[in-house]
Amino acid sequence: MTGVLLAVLLLAVALLVSPGPVDAAHRLAALDRPPARSSVLLRPDRPDPWREAGGWDELAACLRAGLPLDLAVRAVADSAPDATAAALTGVADLVALGADPAAAWLPALEEPSTARLARAARRSARSGAAVAEVAATVAADVRAEAGEAVAARAERAGVLVAGPLGLCFLPAFLALGIAPVVIGLAGPLLERT
Repeated sequence: MTGVLLAVLLLAVALLVSPGPVDAAHRLAALDRPPARSSVLLRPDRPDPWREAGGWDELAACLRAGLPLDLAVRAVADSAPDATAAALTGVADLVALGADPAAAWLPALEEPSTARLARAARRSARSGAAVAEVAATVAADVRAEAGEAVAARAERAGVLVAGPLGLCFLPAFLALGIAPVVIGLAGPLLERT
């Protein structure tokens, strides 16, 4: 009788731990696919922060080198994310057409990624030096946010790993720790009846 109980218990543990045929088919199919492009922070609602920070650093370098604001913005717009590039290109076009710098930066105020720079540019319409400092600060802020997001994901991964480990070790604990004790206690009880 104890052998039957042990066999049923081991079969139940094996069914809990073993992957199904569908899982195996998915794993085999995944081997044929090229690996997905992975980035630390790529989300549909936010572009790559490292690229964004690099663009702000590039803008700061252009302005510090003495490039006029409209030309510096146009040079950086090609490497910026789409929404940022559209806002910066609009500003560069308006400034190139001779619009007042305060009015030219108005559309950029509506884009969250360029709002801080637009406020600084509107304040210092004549000099690009202040805008360069703001662009460098924005780049540093974007990198800091990205670093914090990476650290948060790493901490979350540590927590999420505990679930599968528990699922692996719990059946082994039941099969090797609890089952022998129960079987050992049930054996003499079954012999008495």
